Amino acid sequence: MSYTRDEIRSAMLLYAITDQRWLKPGQSLLEVCRDVLEHGATFLQIREKDLDPGDFEREAEAMRRLCKAHRVPFVVNDSVEIALACGADGVHVGQSDIRGRDIRALIGPERILGISAGTVEEAVAAEKAGADYIGVGAVFATGTKADADYIGLDAFRAIRESVSIPVVAIGGITAENLRELAGSGADGVAVVSAIFAAPDPGAAAAELLALTKETLGRG
Repeated sequence: MSYTRDEIRSAMLLYAITDQRWLKPGQSLLEVCRDVLEHGATFLQIREKDLDPGDFEREAEAMRRLCKAHRVPFVVNDSVEIALACGADGVHVGQSDIRGRDIRALIGPERILGISAGTVEEAVAAEKAGADYIGVGAVFATGTKADADYIGLDAFRAIRESVSIPVVAIGGITAENLRELAGSGADGVAVVSAIFAAPDPGAAAAELLALTKETLGRG
């Protein structure tokens, strides 16, 4: 399923990124993702650094089917090969992945391309590389990604103003600090532990969606 730029912007609202490390005994990642999608997530990225390629592809294929049923965009973190193999809607990559590689050419014009950025220069480079959206952060301090540099809200606003494509805020976002993004120009928020580490991920997704709509004026 292909998405227009406006549809992608709308889908940025509550962008969930998986992390199986938070699964409780007896839970499956697919089961939790189903709950999260049913209660509010509008976009889903599978990001599982600890899975071997075979298991990663199997999980990605199952999530692709789940997201298709919910009409929610689904992208694979980093692996263009697995994104193509499982029929994902797209791929999300980092800055190192676009140096010397034309990711847009590899995935074609119809699939979604997301690229991470932490500076104005990186954001501009991502847009030139054909990104459909940019994940910008870390806007708050985060323990989810050890190598994530905290950039703060002023830098986020500068990045937002430097590009014309959708921008989603990521990094340390919780129900407690989400309102600080008011007036930032963010098209949505991307969260990991705020959903997957919650006692009830579905309820957390519902709360975050309501807060995001209120904060970003997207009710």
